[in-house]
Amino acid sequence: MNLKERYFRICFNYTKNETLIENLWREIEKKYSEKGRHYHNLNHLKNMFSELEPVKDKILNFNNISFSVFYHDVIYDATSKMNEEKSAEFAKSRLQKLGLNEIDLAEISEQILATKSHQLSKKSDINYLLDVDLSVLGKDTQTYLGYTKQIRKEYSIYPDFLYNPGRKKVLQQFLKLENIFKTEDFRNKYESQARKNIEFELNNL
Repeated sequence: MNLKERYFRICFNYTKNETLIENLWREIEKKYSEKGRHYHNLNHLKNMFSELEPVKDKILNFNNISFSVFYHDVIYDATSKMNEEKSAEFAKSRLQKLGLNEIDLAEISEQILATKSHQLSKKSDINYLLDVDLSVLGKDTQTYLGYTKQIRKEYSIYPDFLYNPGRKKVLQQFLKLENIFKTEDFRNKYESQARKNIEFELNNL
């Protein structure tokens, strides 16, 4: 199922207004296809959904987590520290048009905001969202190297002497975590390789 089909299928749970859904989808597509998005693009969303599918039966509210995937990076500016807050607000304003209730809107906002700090949550759906968001860290070496190059391009406005220390800090914070991945499923699948990949990148920065 491609991203557009997936989006339509979820939205049909709330409205049959295809024009509205089409407009909301085009907005998502346009945002994630902006110039300068080398990693935080539609491929990132596809990868997240491919990681979610095998654990779908463990997700308590698959519609909500799906909306969180679609909107979690909808606002992305490499120079901003408010991307998650802006993305959460953006999501709320759009999903209100679909008729989602306040409880679901609040849950989606909470999930999107959680992708800012990637801290272990008492809510399992948040933990699964965080894990699929970071799943690239535990992929094979070539995939990981491709990801690091894409991230570097997104931050190309910064010279190495500014980028490298910032990147090192981010990577070291991951290594300090007791577990990079919050759920047993993703720890078993990716934790070991993620730590190797991060160590490798750190040694080459």
